Amino acid sequence: MDKLKINWKRPTTRRLAQLYSALLYNAHLKGFITGEIYTGKAKYACVPGFNCYSCPGATGACPLGSLQNAMASLGHKAGWYIWGILLLFGITLGRTICGWFCPLGMLQELLHKIPTPKIKKSNFTRILSYLKYVFLAVMVLAIPMWYGFKHDMPYPAFCKYICPAGTEEGAIGLLSNQKNIGLFGMLGEFFTRKFVILMLIILACVFVYRSFCRFICPLGAIYGLFNRFSIVGVKVDTSKCNNCGACVRTCKMDVKHVCDHECISCGQCINVCPKKAISFKAGGFTVIAPKGGIPGEAPEAAAKRIKFRRTLWGVALAVLVGALVWFNFLDPAVKGKETAAQTQTTTAESQNEEAVDGVVKDAAEGSAATDSAAASATTDSAAGGSAAVIGKEVGNQLPDFTIKTTDGKDFHLADTRGKVVFINCWATYCVPCVHELPFFCELYEKHKDDIEILAVHTPDVTDDPKEYLADKGWNIPFAVDTDRKMWDVVGAGTTLPQTIVLNRKGEVVYNQIGSVTPETLEALYKKANEG
Repeated sequence: MDKLKINWKRPTTRRLAQLYSALLYNAHLKGFITGEIYTGKAKYACVPGFNCYSCPGATGACPLGSLQNAMASLGHKAGWYIWGILLLFGITLGRTICGWFCPLGMLQELLHKIPTPKIKKSNFTRILSYLKYVFLAVMVLAIPMWYGFKHDMPYPAFCKYICPAGTEEGAIGLLSNQKNIGLFGMLGEFFTRKFVILMLIILACVFVYRSFCRFICPLGAIYGLFNRFSIVGVKVDTSKCNNCGACVRTCKMDVKHVCDHECISCGQCINVCPKKAISFKAGGFTVIAPKGGIPGEAPEAAAKRIKFRRTLWGVALAVLVGALVWFNFLDPAVKGKETAAQTQTTTAESQNEEAVDGVVKDAAEGSAATDSAAASATTDSAAGGSAAVIGKEVGNQLPDFTIKTTDGKDFHLADTRGKVVFINCWATYCVPCVHELPFFCELYEKHKDDIEILAVHTPDVTDDPKEYLADKGWNIPFAVDTDRKMWDVVGAGTTLPQTIVLNRKGEVVYNQIGSVTPETLEALYKKANEG
């Protein structure tokens, strides 16, 4: 019997670089297990490629999402950081990022390998390639800027309506974890539309090479503007080029010449050039040369290239190992969550054990002690106490906490006994959060003497919440949970907004993620009042 032969094709250097960047961007592997987004300080930094901030493994921000938030915040501050980082990435790498360091680009290329008839590039596809500049101007710049100035509200239009990475990595990435099964209740027509767009983009990538990258991606449009000046990328030695056009004919992108705004420096043109005029360079150093070397080059040049690439890969692997260890085990944000969860569990168990021990002890002391305990329980109930188990689920008594509000006062949960309490978890960058906060203010105004409301900003601060709230005139207490203590008490995560409602005894009657309406809030108030 002939042995089954499997032809393993060694991955190219570029494919390895794409896999490497995908893993480095999403080094918080623990997030895929816990179903939670990484919230450490590294999240303030942007990765070069297209990678969703809301992916459970993401360790950095997407530059496109950060740019939209910066445009919406122009009324308060200039987004110097994001413009600076885009300038740095552009001048250094240009669209080499698209070809080598973008996980979404790799996924498009793998989809195109599915055996089907393919639509080749033409003058029509070249015209369509300018569409991404329209998406950049309208969805990334104009609409967020208009919402920022007109409504003082963050509105990342491209992320909200189109971004396939947000749907695939963010929404599906979170929903695929069983721990987030409760999020399915938030899905509706909006998610369905985005899911359909994702499916259409995936289908297009099967038939058209890198269709999203060529026709839609605003980030590629930005980097393309720097291709002529980028330090790293595919370069042509014009003294050797005879303008035969072999490079353009081979390229699957809509290029007119090598290293124009559509070139992603994939390097496929290097070995098709009959004059060996094309090479991949980093400044004046040749990183990848044509097969057989460059004519007239010093004999030791090839050995230098090999040594340079090996050194580069060694450093890159060390960085990757360090990132995996840091983001999964050593990062204070990761360790802090584990410590807070353990502390909360231990505290709840201790309080519940004490309650059980007290009941057993009372029962053992006879009927007189039982009568005394019953009388005491009645007194505690009248004073607003609760015999419920300590916890954050509906029916539990929420653990006590104290948090400093933005006006310098202390909000102590135990002091709210006898009133209905609403706790809202929000963020300045969360559009639904900002939209629903006035509803809480209206509810507070309506039931001011019988209700307590606290709006707590996520520990992940991108804008100064106090500065943001300065001219709003909202009449409810606000706080920023800088140490995550209250965030962990109520079981808040990275998906916002989240609302928690307590009855007069401090028992949880509602704890869910998702937007609320004035009608919903009024119904929750009545439910808590009855409880």
